[in-house]
Amino acid sequence: MRIAINTRFLLSHKMEGFGWYTFEIVKRLVENHPEHEFILFFDRRYDPKFVLGKNATPVVISPQARHPILFKIWFDFSIKRALKKYKADLFFSPDGYLSLTSDIKQIGVIHDLNFEHYPEDMKPVMRKYYLKNFPKFAKLADHVITVSEYSKQDICSKYSISDKKVTAIWNGASEVFKPVDSTIRSEIQVKYSDGKPYFLFVGAIHPRKNLQRLIPAFEKYKLNNPDSDYQLVIVGTELWSNSGANLEIDPSVKAQIHFTGHLPLDKLARVVASATIFTYVPYFEGFGIPLIEAMKSGTPILSGDKTSLPEVAGDAALYCDPFSIDDICEKLTTIAHDEKLRSELSVKGLKRAKLFSWDKSAEQVWEVLEKQLK
Repeated sequence: MRIAINTRFLLSHKMEGFGWYTFEIVKRLVENHPEHEFILFFDRRYDPKFVLGKNATPVVISPQARHPILFKIWFDFSIKRALKKYKADLFFSPDGYLSLTSDIKQIGVIHDLNFEHYPEDMKPVMRKYYLKNFPKFAKLADHVITVSEYSKQDICSKYSISDKKVTAIWNGASEVFKPVDSTIRSEIQVKYSDGKPYFLFVGAIHPRKNLQRLIPAFEKYKLNNPDSDYQLVIVGTELWSNSGANLEIDPSVKAQIHFTGHLPLDKLARVVASATIFTYVPYFEGFGIPLIEAMKSGTPILSGDKTSLPEVAGDAALYCDPFSIDDICEKLTTIAHDEKLRSELSVKGLKRAKLFSWDKSAEQVWEVLEKQLK
């Protein structure tokens, strides 16, 4: 069979959410099923490392799709033609976008519906595109994959589609995430937090990640605990220009908040494992891969208690209300001052992390694709 895949987010210079999901899943599909041919659709010049196997054929299709007008052209005209040209039996789209004009079977991965619940968090042009087209994608798809039971119920309810049409498949996390020894921990602290213990946030600087409440909660924690050495390290970049423009930092604690920007995977793994506490308090998530990364690293977690996060972290996190600065601050204080609690959460996290793997995720994705190929 010939399976065409949307791989436009495989970008060597900027691998983030959709890109990592695409890479981890597609790499295993190609490697584990040499009896099938995979046609990889890129929207720009690709890095040869993303060809992923001898049974994978890379194809560059114009135009570069990074704007709603270009999305329309790429998916509804260019992809339609390419699917026909390469005689594809199935189109798999890891970022959920589908071709509304093709009659070939299609499976899309809709990771979450944040844009339905918090449309104000998106730029107007993107908001309009998502709200108009994702209901169409959900209804058009021969099957929908999503990444949590929370998202499955949300998609079925919001778009009035049968739960038999949607399969929830948990994400995995890279094997580079693991505990580190005290020597590495000290080196990382010297480099990123002035040699002091730190709370850590990892993610895009975007409203739903909730830094606009985490930072004031940290400021309040420092005000209430002036002798505390804890710093706050923030790893990530703005999702788009000025997406973090509303972040205000009190000058009295500014020197204790450290923005690292984007970190390559190997450095990120050491920063996660060297954190004293992983603080992840988005008010909306379809899954939350950073939670698994922290659990695999043995780093105790303070998590928001909304949407999919409790489904992922289970009993391996202390939870807070992400909409309450006071509650975030209170829970920061609790976990920072309770070494026994941190130790218990670390042990539980290492155990729970074993439930998640990209191998398992890819196997379940293949089962969905295979049913459509029959």
